[in-house]
Amino acid sequence: MKKDARYSCYPFMREKASTVDFEIRTDSLTTHLGVALAAVKKEDVQVVAEDLLLILPMAYHVNGSVRGKLAVTEEDLSWLSERYDFYVRHVKEEIQSFVLPQGTEAAAALHLCRSEAKKSYRILHKVSEEREVPAILFDYLGLLANVCFVMAVFMNQQAGIAEISFISKSYPMKKKKENNNEESI
Repeated sequence: MKKDARYSCYPFMREKASTVDFEIRTDSLTTHLGVALAAVKKEDVQVVAEDLLLILPMAYHVNGSVRGKLAVTEEDLSWLSERYDFYVRHVKEEIQSFVLPQGTEAAAALHLCRSEAKKSYRILHKVSEEREVPAILFDYLGLLANVCFVMAVFMNQQAGIAEISFISKSYPMKKKKENNNEESI
């Protein structure tokens, strides 16, 4: 007897492979990106909204690229890298230390996206222990986490909200020192 489709939220839910967990995790990432886009639109920062409109479908392309055809290209990765560089140019001073995930609603939503991208990366590693995974997917997810971070800082900057540095009690930070005009940690 065929089960009524209304009782199935996802056709692969009972599979044992980590691919299912990856697809569910990247679905969560994509959903969080949609929430971030809504918050960014409310705060009316057009450049971030435009970028998120392009990133949003890419998260689903990452999702499908494990079970299906690889849908992430070097051009996609290059574009995301350029966006990272754009935001870093604007927030370079604010990202010199580890900062707390706070600020505007959009910044907080983007920090959630950063976290979701990291979780997606981690479960992709689990998938890679079971099957071949294209390296570009790791690159894309790692870069996406970093793009979400600098976008969050940019949103706070646009709103005039200062970042709050986090000083760890668990991991002491080494002082930066000059060595032949190069900084080292």
